[in-house]
Amino acid sequence: MAEIGLVGLGVMGSNLALNMAEHGHEVAVFNRTTEKTDAFVGGAGGLAKKLTATHTLPELAKAIRGPRPIIMLVQAGTAVDEQAEALLPYLDRGDMLIDAGNANYRDTRRRAEAYAARGIDFVGIGVSGGEEGARHGPSIMAGGSEASWQRIAPVLTDIAAKFNGEPCAARVGPEGAGHFVKTMHNGIEYADMQMIAEVYGIMRDGLGLSPSAMADVFALWNGGRLKSYLIEITATVLDALDPETGKPLVDLILDSAGQKGTGRWAAIEAQDMGVPATVIEAAVAARVQSSEREVRIAGEKLFGAAKRKIAVADREAFIDNLETALLAGKIAAYAQGFAVMAKASETWGWQTPLGTVAKIWRAGCIIRSAFLDDIATAYASGAPVGNLMMVAPFDAMLKETHDSLRRVVADAVLAGIPVPALSAALAYFDLARTARSTANLIQAQRDFFGAHGFQRTDRPGTGLHGPWSKG
Repeated sequence: MAEIGLVGLGVMGSNLALNMAEHGHEVAVFNRTTEKTDAFVGGAGGLAKKLTATHTLPELAKAIRGPRPIIMLVQAGTAVDEQAEALLPYLDRGDMLIDAGNANYRDTRRRAEAYAARGIDFVGIGVSGGEEGARHGPSIMAGGSEASWQRIAPVLTDIAAKFNGEPCAARVGPEGAGHFVKTMHNGIEYADMQMIAEVYGIMRDGLGLSPSAMADVFALWNGGRLKSYLIEITATVLDALDPETGKPLVDLILDSAGQKGTGRWAAIEAQDMGVPATVIEAAVAARVQSSEREVRIAGEKLFGAAKRKIAVADREAFIDNLETALLAGKIAAYAQGFAVMAKASETWGWQTPLGTVAKIWRAGCIIRSAFLDDIATAYASGAPVGNLMMVAPFDAMLKETHDSLRRVVADAVLAGIPVPALSAALAYFDLARTARSTANLIQAQRDFFGAHGFQRTDRPGTGLHGPWSKG
């Protein structure tokens, strides 16, 4: 009999099933379309002996030895509820349903509570790495009880990516913690990608570099402090030629970026918890604005195109500055993402091990990078970690890099090149090092129109009011 079941043989589901089979695990698979199930198992080659094709839910349940763990990889939202309810009549108390899709953590918390009352263990796991990661080793963020994790850990740690031999899979808290951490992973991913795109825009429009020349720059950067999956694939993408026309493929791709909602959830949760995540918010907004292509075309006709060209005396030095600025922006974005996770952990009592989160992101996931090793080290030191910008080694990095970020943002703004995420990172840094902000004026305004009160700097007391004349 199979040791685990899997429902949903889309790209992620089919590749996870093959990954589990390749690691010696017996997997019973089910897809709503039976032809797809049969085609999948029939095309699995030597791994087919580890796969059991099932055509009905009762057959799936019967094929798995109890207590049954069943992974669901279906579209987030109502489809998860519908699939879970469809499975329920064929489950026994103590069985486990595992939602491995990109679910909203609030839905996962609701489902965990509802199914616990029915004797079913509902676990939410975030899986990052895309198709390649699912097949050969993703990063896995599990949310559930410690007992639940111990039941499924042998399979999940087997199939996860490995960093220096250590599996990139861990329990990050109870209930919806796994899906929350995955949401913030995606929010940071949005920010990282947007800042890379902005630097690409500066090189393309400001310097007039060809895609091939930019590919060389990103490949060089991937050998330094920016070493990461996203920098690596950026070099590859920029170097690719369209087989039909022989032109750089990136130049033929429509400039309208899609999204599945997880980045937006990250921004919403940050706002809901009162934690500034302005770089993530800027990245989400930029994606939305990219989809408004007709509006942008009309805007350029109405207002005229910006000059965009940047005159530089030393191109090599300018490009070095771009690299340093991108590192500064990256520090700000990660600091915000980890601050939101810390607040969520505090709010829900999750005790999310943020150092472990950094560790399991070092391989397999989309934002994997050498940078994450520094974050893991910062948490492993045992010293209190508030904002990552203010602890070693990131404080030293920012002292070195923030001037580059300022110069890059200034050059881009003066040339009319949009850099919303890099600008947000700079503003976040500047606010973080401003001991006396301008919020005192805002408090005075709030008291003037709403009698909200304020505190004074020269004596104690709350709820104080000013002698405003409203006549």
